[in-house]
Amino acid sequence: MAIKAELSTRDRHFLDMSLNAPMWKVVLYVGTPLALYQGLAILFTILDTMMASHISKESVSAVAYLAQLNLLLSSVGGGLAVGAGIQISRAYGEGDFVLVRKRVSSLYAISLTMGLLILALILPFTRSFLRLAGTPEELIAVGEEYFRVQLFVMVVNFLNSVYIAVERARGNARRIFLLNIAVILVKLSLTAYFVYILESGLNMIAVASLLSEMTMFVFAVRFSLMGENAFSFSLKAISLSRKVTLPMIRQSVPVIAEKALFAFGKTIVNSMCTLYGPLMVGAMGVSNNLGGITTNPQNGYQQGSAAIISQNYGAGRYRRVLDAFYATAAVNMLLGALISGAELWQLRLLSGLFDGGSEDFRRMIALVYRYEALGAVPLGLNAAVMALLYGLGKTQLTLVLNFSRVFVFRIPVLWFLQHCTAFGEASVGIVMMVSNISVAVLAALTALVVIRRFRRAYMKT
Repeated sequence: MAIKAELSTRDRHFLDMSLNAPMWKVVLYVGTPLALYQGLAILFTILDTMMASHISKESVSAVAYLAQLNLLLSSVGGGLAVGAGIQISRAYGEGDFVLVRKRVSSLYAISLTMGLLILALILPFTRSFLRLAGTPEELIAVGEEYFRVQLFVMVVNFLNSVYIAVERARGNARRIFLLNIAVILVKLSLTAYFVYILESGLNMIAVASLLSEMTMFVFAVRFSLMGENAFSFSLKAISLSRKVTLPMIRQSVPVIAEKALFAFGKTIVNSMCTLYGPLMVGAMGVSNNLGGITTNPQNGYQQGSAAIISQNYGAGRYRRVLDAFYATAAVNMLLGALISGAELWQLRLLSGLFDGGSEDFRRMIALVYRYEALGAVPLGLNAAVMALLYGLGKTQLTLVLNFSRVFVFRIPVLWFLQHCTAFGEASVGIVMMVSNISVAVLAALTALVVIRRFRRAYMKT
């Protein structure tokens, strides 16, 4: 039976807008809701961290450390969503709507299979896995049950990530924004109830995460079963043919490796930071959250721009591909300057929100972030370059950039600072600054080469 794939009036309108409207308007239309969500998400993550600090300072460090392990495992689902989302956007731009539906349906099936496989391999051996990852014993004691629940959160998040990638491909950023805000509010409300009313332990914070992700999943199921719409799921449309799945897998594997290596590298950095005591891990985690107030909105524009670039590339609108990159770079660098500047201005207030009454902990947070903030503007450019590379399908280059960020510019530099200088605790902040600026320089050089070759190949006149 032939697969039917129709576009709604809204989907046709957005495709026309993506391919023809002024690029500044398109980038802001798609990217702003994603940036707002990402910005609010990190603010709510900070509130979550503050709630964890109500339990104990060790809980803050456990959450910060285990978050990197969660990211390591979630990189499979996240990488599939990003890589396959590029191919869905490209087929959308090409006007092959049957292929869009086959890829959407197949991506859901692949993501569910991978999530269940990871859960089955790790759940029975949680403690051994945490030790293998170099987790300090005191953090295992605090966070083992928390991590077990997070494994179930990961499986649901795999499917939610696919749904978000599909909505992003069709330009439905407003729906993504509203649904994620609902999820965040559920998460915070439940966490506050568990921590402050029931006075529960760290594992109930993970339960709150699971219930909030299930909220998103309910809506994902509802909006993914839309009759014959090109972006809807259908068992009949699941396909393992080379044309459908091979481009998605080929695109996704470097992204999965990139995200996994980046998260793994950060766990190594966390382990190295324990040289200054377990609280330094928490201080760096808080500093990263403060940095996320700037970089998360930048990543929102990156995600939106990657979809726009992929659509225009698929439709042969090559000049608009570069226009999207330039617009994203300008917006992200401006955001970096404004937000990080405001945070440095109020750093004492911000760092004091997480100190749990410990002046030493507050001082550690401020020490790290003063250096980390200096990379905010360069990271805006880096995010724009990543959007360009994702949109063009050059995920091998994004793998190189993110690998270099951690394994070239961060881990070796931190080792040097720790063993060959007298910077002490300041080394943790300095290495963040060095790695973030260095990867931005490398990204800029990469973009120059890619754009030059792109112009020669597609814009000879």
